[in-house]
Amino acid sequence: MRTLTTLTGNSQKLDGGAMFGNAPKALWQRWMTPDPENRIDLGCRALLVQEDDRNILVETGIGAFFSPELKQRFGVQEQRHVLLDSLAELGLSDADIDIVLLTHLHFDHAGGLLAAWEEGKPARLLFPNAQFVTGRRQWQRACQPHARDRASYIPELLELLEASGRLQLVDETEHCELLGADWHLHWSDGHTPGQLLPEVAMADGPVVFPGDLIPGAPWVHLPITMGYDRFPEGLIEEKQALLSDLQARGGRLVFTHDPAVAMGRVVCDAKGRYGLADTQAAVCRLAE
Repeated sequence: MRTLTTLTGNSQKLDGGAMFGNAPKALWQRWMTPDPENRIDLGCRALLVQEDDRNILVETGIGAFFSPELKQRFGVQEQRHVLLDSLAELGLSDADIDIVLLTHLHFDHAGGLLAAWEEGKPARLLFPNAQFVTGRRQWQRACQPHARDRASYIPELLELLEASGRLQLVDETEHCELLGADWHLHWSDGHTPGQLLPEVAMADGPVVFPGDLIPGAPWVHLPITMGYDRFPEGLIEEKQALLSDLQARGGRLVFTHDPAVAMGRVVCDAKGRYGLADTQAAVCRLAE
């Protein structure tokens, strides 16, 4: 028996132009309305997969580890660690998670591994019983970042993960022994090197967590990329390959950053344009 549940984490407001790359504002504001500072609302959604007496968490969102000054700079809206509240609503705590699967290590995807900021106290790693899984090349990038994305990583987090003795780095294969045969791994370099995109088998079609390859419903449109993406043209090719594959297999996507759409099934119209059907604002114990 396997169930899927989407979990709300801390939300952000970020510049809409940065999130939509070279798409003009006249286009992207049809999908997401900017505030007076040109910022759009973004979520940081995680996916809880419960199977075989184990709890697997895909991503942790941005969390609340930033100091108040940095929270304001990066548009983090809540002071508390919202993901922990979402787990508590299911009767769980971070200590109940057996595996944390990280698509990549940017702070808005991995920051939730850390406890909420407390003045004068060092960073503290949560999830004391979990194995932490991410791609080997992404780990290498985080440890030796490019000047373009150095600010996206948290040095203290990397040190804590390595010191935990529970970090598992995955080479770019289709399967991971720890996860098991029902999990399939896709890989992407367009946003950041070695981004891991997990796919879990469900009775009515596969479910993929595409991370920042496709952060929300508007980005399903092939030409739409983010200003944060490392190789936008390569990302579009990766996105097309994944969408084509999922559309053929009746697959669905779970979006990390879309504030309104948690999951949708991939469809394609007569002109070859990809879109979504059967969208859901939240997923609660979707059963296999």
